[in-house]
Amino acid sequence: MKNIVILISGGGSNMQALVRAAEQRQWAQRVGARVAAVLSNKADAAGLAFARSHGLPTAVVDHKAFASREAFDAALMAEIDGFDPALVVLAGFMRILTPGFVAHYDGRLVNIHPSLLPAFTGLNTHQRAIDEGCKFAGATVHRVTPELDHGQILDQAVVPVLPGDTAQTLAARVLTQEHLMYPRAVERLLAALP
Repeated sequence: MKNIVILISGGGSNMQALVRAAEQRQWAQRVGARVAAVLSNKADAAGLAFARSHGLPTAVVDHKAFASREAFDAALMAEIDGFDPALVVLAGFMRILTPGFVAHYDGRLVNIHPSLLPAFTGLNTHQRAIDEGCKFAGATVHRVTPELDHGQILDQAVVPVLPGDTAQTLAARVLTQEHLMYPRAVERLLAALP
């Protein structure tokens, strides 16, 4: 069985979409995979309650308890590795990871970003798309590399930027597509794993 470990920092709506997809599409039978655990860097992350309600193991590795980013990443890796992951999935995990962490999970670490990469890496993507006059926005599933939001693009979803859109209305429309795209992209990755 291929184990998936999902990392979150908040409500984890993309994590919830992945868990529901794993249950509905019966990933265990189709691609020999399961969500093995949900981890967070914040004890009050609302997504942890959802994960527990679905019978998933959860753990918190609080980044504030560590003197350096490297020390935090080492502790997080130790927790993740306890679940022997085939894939580590970032779903609203709001920490920049060190090159050592990324190298440790090379080829097994994916993220979803709320823009059509390579445009608008980093934060405030929806407002930046509106400010630049973009006609389209969207989301990208990509492999994680040491350079923020620059890994191989695995899938993208496109939505129109409508007249009168605010960052919030555009974000809501993009998020709907993220919830459809991310499970599909993760399932394809799992099916390709040995």
